[in-house]
Amino acid sequence: MDQVWGNRAASAEAAVATRHLRRLWQLPGTQLGVVAWPATSKRLLFGTWHYWWQAHLLDCLVDAQVRDPQLERQQRIERQIRSHRLRNNGSWINNYYDDMAWLALALERAGRLAGVARPKALEKLSDQFVNAWVPEDGGGIPWRKQDQFFNAPANGPAGIFLARYDDRLRRAQQMADWIDETLIDPETHLVFDGIKGGSLVRAQYTYCQGVVLGLETELAARTEDPEHAARVHRLVAAVRDNMAPGGVIQGAGGGDGGLFNGILARYLALVATTLPETTPEDTAARAVAKELVLASAKSAWDLRQTVDGLPLFAAFWDREAELPKLGGKDAQFVAGAVNASEIPERDLSVQLSGWMLMEAAHTLSDDSPGDHSLENHSLGNHDEPPREPAEEDEAE
Repeated sequence: MDQVWGNRAASAEAAVATRHLRRLWQLPGTQLGVVAWPATSKRLLFGTWHYWWQAHLLDCLVDAQVRDPQLERQQRIERQIRSHRLRNNGSWINNYYDDMAWLALALERAGRLAGVARPKALEKLSDQFVNAWVPEDGGGIPWRKQDQFFNAPANGPAGIFLARYDDRLRRAQQMADWIDETLIDPETHLVFDGIKGGSLVRAQYTYCQGVVLGLETELAARTEDPEHAARVHRLVAAVRDNMAPGGVIQGAGGGDGGLFNGILARYLALVATTLPETTPEDTAARAVAKELVLASAKSAWDLRQTVDGLPLFAAFWDREAELPKLGGKDAQFVAGAVNASEIPERDLSVQLSGWMLMEAAHTLSDDSPGDHSLENHSLGNHDEPPREPAEEDEAE
């Protein structure tokens, strides 16, 4: 059986592991992703904390475990989870609801698909999203605590998580309806970023489209309401027409933007594997989503650099990757977000998106076994059963 995309995903995983995975503060049994390569001493010491980048690193490790179950990787997943909480001041919680939603999604998948469960963490995170719902203030849930910015990057992933976790479908549907009623561009049918003070923030980012596709696909698969599938059809077409020049998902540079195209690829793959196929429109949307992912993956792979035999992906998948170097402007926090390094390929976020894209392509290719969906695999048998979390892992 053709193993092209499986091999490419494995190479992307090896590249991130080799260049970025390090012990947290040299502590045994720990692991986080260094946020730049080459890295300064401050980065190697985890002197800055990129909560949501680490959540996506965990999600990519789960992707890899679904693709090729290994006990050693399962242990990496355990170390990543343990270290995330340790670096986050011994807590799962922070002030940003979008950050917490990404971690919740990764932790839920780690338990369901990789056998590394953190039920108390999921319960705590779920409560954060449920209690943050404030329709009386115009939301939605806000971007961060004590804020009046209600946006797709918080409500989308939180809604996906709530749909998957303990079947909180009612709230997930309310979040999807709020997005559809409030944030859809009537001209392009793309998703606006959010609303602040009752006014639209009209920016349109690829990851906003991705999380809404993920939420509507989950609801289409879990409810009998045909409206959710119709929204998926509309948004897949809007992405194809407005955010994929030449059929390749557009990039957004480095820093936080380095994750945007990878997130869209992840949820386009979910559409292609999980959207119920009951109408010709469903079939067409699945086909378009699949083609966007595979065309983007081919372009990103063809335009990669190779360093010590391992890939280095471009921030923009339709351009040749640039080799990063030590020195020059490093990624920095600005107004609650992380901007790009001078050469964006230096940022972990960019390389995680490339890895995420390769894993997504694998789920859509002939070398992915059986049911191709990342969300519907169970972990295969191992020499040892999954470890139950220690009490200290769950303490706050």
